Amino acid sequence: MMKIVLASTSTLPGQDYLAYLQPVMQRLFSGISEIIFVPYARPGGISHDDYTARAAAAFAAIGIRVKGLHTFEDPATALKHAEGFFTGGGNTFLLVKQLHELELMDVLRQETEKGKPYLGTSAGSNIGGVNMQTTNDMPIVYPPSFETMGLVPFNLNPHYLDPMPEIKHMGETRETRIREFHTQQDVPVIGLREGSWIEVSGTEIRLRGALSARIFKAGREAYELGAGGDLAIL
Repeated sequence: MMKIVLASTSTLPGQDYLAYLQPVMQRLFSGISEIIFVPYARPGGISHDDYTARAAAAFAAIGIRVKGLHTFEDPATALKHAEGFFTGGGNTFLLVKQLHELELMDVLRQETEKGKPYLGTSAGSNIGGVNMQTTNDMPIVYPPSFETMGLVPFNLNPHYLDPMPEIKHMGETRETRIREFHTQQDVPVIGLREGSWIEVSGTEIRLRGALSARIFKAGREAYELGAGGDLAIL
């Protein structure tokens, strides 16, 4: 049975790293003593070691050890022997590039599908979708493929922002960009607002947190799905 949490963000304003997700993490990783952290997205260019240390400090608060995937000589074997996984946010292009080039994307998917718990935040959530083509990130590198794990039957747009008429911004809104995506593909997209997450338990997929999510489907008007709503129907 798959056990997955895909969160919009790792940190809410005024809170420590992963603090708002701590109760979710305790349930997701119940009975697990050590997980592997995938640090490849490197937010702000942080080193793999420093990023892993940040994750380790957050997980230490719930009694779980963390090892960075970059420290293993054979990362594929490490994934196969791991108890669970956390992939942090940062640049999705960089994350996807490294996972494909190291031939780890399919291994991570297979191990998660076996029932090993998986937590993703931001870029780490993007790779849970069908592909990464609804990310907000700059294309700083060129991945071999935009395909990701397909753990859920839709794409995500983490950090989703609603249009703000009072701000005189003349560029595209998130909704405009997702509509552009739907001129080329028919994969549904979830606009996931800050503080919200998607929880997968077996075949059940639910929106969690206090806020609604914006649901986009090709050829249809976007609509709101309330907290607790069923995403498996997508």
